Amino acid sequence: MKGNVYTLIYAAVLGTICALVLTFAASFTAPYKKANAEAEEVENILMALNVPMPEDVSSEKLVEIYNKNVQEQQRGDITTYIYKPTGAAEGALAVRFAGPGLWGPIKGFLALDPTLTEIRGITFYEQEETPGLGGEIVKESFRDKFVGTSIRDQAGNLGIIIKTAGQEAPNKVDGISGATMTCDKVQQMLNEAIGSIIEEKQ
Repeated sequence: MKGNVYTLIYAAVLGTICALVLTFAASFTAPYKKANAEAEEVENILMALNVPMPEDVSSEKLVEIYNKNVQEQQRGDITTYIYKPTGAAEGALAVRFAGPGLWGPIKGFLALDPTLTEIRGITFYEQEETPGLGGEIVKESFRDKFVGTSIRDQAGNLGIIIKTAGQEAPNKVDGISGATMTCDKVQQMLNEAIGSIIEEKQ
């Protein structure tokens, strides 16, 4: 009987100690996790806007580059991120997009040219799609396909198309083989973001 009591007391004390250690660790690392999340978001905005930045840049330097080059502007319910480089180079305007993917949420940033006619860049900072299939959306080889794509078709209708087949069009992006559902969902959320920013401009 005594052995059982000691065992229960030992387990309770050990559980309490472990809980306190985990709580302390979570509290201690929370600011670092928040800083890393903010730096990752900033990096994605800079990448979408095609703002020059060095390789292996620190989180602090990323924020510094962001503050120096990007202006945040509220357009209705939409926050826009504006890049206006010095010199002859054209800038870009980025908006956040998000929506349900095949297995979880997909989030990223979409950048358009200043006249809001074509895509300048796109990034994904959160996704849970199938590795090797839908998960390929994060790769540069896929993201680069969007650059220069018109946000309207030949008839002037707003919206892009992401498909692996079909006729070429100014608003068409080649999709990922075997990831049709993911591409359809990305297409939908991008077109919603495009529609929102065009509506706010008008």
